Amino acid sequence: MKKFLFSIALASCAVSAMASDPVADLNVERSESNLIVSMTVDPQSVESKSNREEWLRPLITNGVDSLWLRPVVIAGRTRYYQHLRRDGNDPAAYYMMRSGKGEPYAYSEVVPYADWMEMSTLVMKRDVDGCCGDALEPTKSSDLAVLDFRPRIFEPVLVYVKPEAEAVKTREVHGSAYIDFRVNRTDIDPSYRRNPEELAAIRATIDAVRNDADVTITSLSVKGFASPEGPYKNNERLAKGRTEALVDYVRDLYSFPAGLMSTSWEAEDWAGLIKYVASSDLADREAIMDVITDDSLQPDAREWRLKSRYPEQYAFLLKEVYPGLRHSDYAVNYNVRNYVSVEEIAAVMATAPQKLSLEELFRYAQSLDEGSPEFQEVMEVAVRMYPQSDVANLNAAVTAIGHGEFDMARAYLAKAGDSPEASYARGILEAKAGDYPAAVAHLQAARGVAEAQAAIERLRELGFID
Repeated sequence: MKKFLFSIALASCAVSAMASDPVADLNVERSESNLIVSMTVDPQSVESKSNREEWLRPLITNGVDSLWLRPVVIAGRTRYYQHLRRDGNDPAAYYMMRSGKGEPYAYSEVVPYADWMEMSTLVMKRDVDGCCGDALEPTKSSDLAVLDFRPRIFEPVLVYVKPEAEAVKTREVHGSAYIDFRVNRTDIDPSYRRNPEELAAIRATIDAVRNDADVTITSLSVKGFASPEGPYKNNERLAKGRTEALVDYVRDLYSFPAGLMSTSWEAEDWAGLIKYVASSDLADREAIMDVITDDSLQPDAREWRLKSRYPEQYAFLLKEVYPGLRHSDYAVNYNVRNYVSVEEIAAVMATAPQKLSLEELFRYAQSLDEGSPEFQEVMEVAVRMYPQSDVANLNAAVTAIGHGEFDMARAYLAKAGDSPEASYARGILEAKAGDYPAAVAHLQAARGVAEAQAAIERLRELGFID
């Protein structure tokens, strides 16, 4: 359960006014530091004999603490003039009115707000005194208003979605190697040009998986590509031969079971060339795109047309782009064992979070306090590991809402899908942001989420919606 505080600059109290003849138009408000009580007092509603007066003494109390406000006295003729002669009707001490005469008085009193006033009552004490100030009747007391300045708090349940467990945790690590071969050769020279670095990268990729006790390699694939220059047949020979040479190199290093490794090749990497040209600022780019995407032409004819019609661009591509089209893409597929204890999951998350399933990360999060930084970290790791997952984005959004990070929550919800739970989260976010019509629309769309109707009812109770 999360509490959301909707702060306002001037909070009106919940007034439950009870009738008191001289008093009307009662209003009690508080600012950050003051309490403001205002009302209209009508002297014509009180008929006092000439030598009598009625005192109206407002009191704020919570049963333990109390504060008297400036009183009002409605006096008969004799008492009225006695007060004038004695103290001149000092408005700082009290405000005096003539019984049965004059216009209503707009009473207003501002006092420092104290915490104990949050739940209190505005009481009116009424005393009738005689000519010597002696009480002629017992004090009457009536509650003018019940004051409730507690923050209007929206307390929605944050609904998380438990991810489904993976029956088998399959993973893949992949890369591209740019092995340098001598002209028209297919054999690998490990010391030639940049080959030491490229081959070391391949070994490091395989070793990282192979040496992990939690992992079982299921397949290793290599696909080779040649660039489009020269005859297609020769490029096909080079792509095939160079791919097989790389696979032989790997087989010589590792004792993989038969059938674990697979190979394929593509004679000319036209897709890579198209991708480069499409995003480039080459002169005649659109015309060049028409040539290199023309599948009605055989590869050699396509390459010749490019070379003959756009010689300058072709020379640039041959020097700067074609070397990158001679590559070998490799992928290591593997299975990861399941993790049972939250302690084990926490340790793996710290070192190799890619080995964890969404369900394992969620299980670990459930062992933490939802409001803690550690819980938020788990949800953020989950969405980094599974950026396209509706569930991961939804849970990350819910966590962000709980931390008041609305912009981040909106970004996650944009990728959270349209499930009822996602609609519920959007409704809670809009309610937190103060857009109550949008909140209700989303909450009503969250069919099947039991908490949605409860959230609507709570917004209604707090007065945020009708």
